[in-house]
Amino acid sequence: MANIKSAKKRIKITQAKTMRNTMLKSSLKTTIKKFEVAIASKDAAVAQENFKNVVKALDMAASKGIIHKNKAAKKKSRLAAKLNGLSA
Repeated sequence: MANIKSAKKRIKITQAKTMRNTMLKSSLKTTIKKFEVAIASKDAAVAQENFKNVVKALDMAASKGIIHKNKAAKKKSRLAAKLNGLSA
């Protein structure tokens, strides 16, 4: 356990940031799963709406450093391909 005041503060800050990152990553995964369920049920309208939410969530996660920007771009591209495959 840390004895220095600044080290104790850093521990508290790290715990808070870790919790925030975990919450954001969890909500991102939930959003993606909702989109994939809509794709599996072949519901194009719901899938289109969920895709907008997924893109927004991925961009937010990338901007906050939760995931890498290239991973977000790759994920958006693959999900868009699934959406296009559904409508085609």
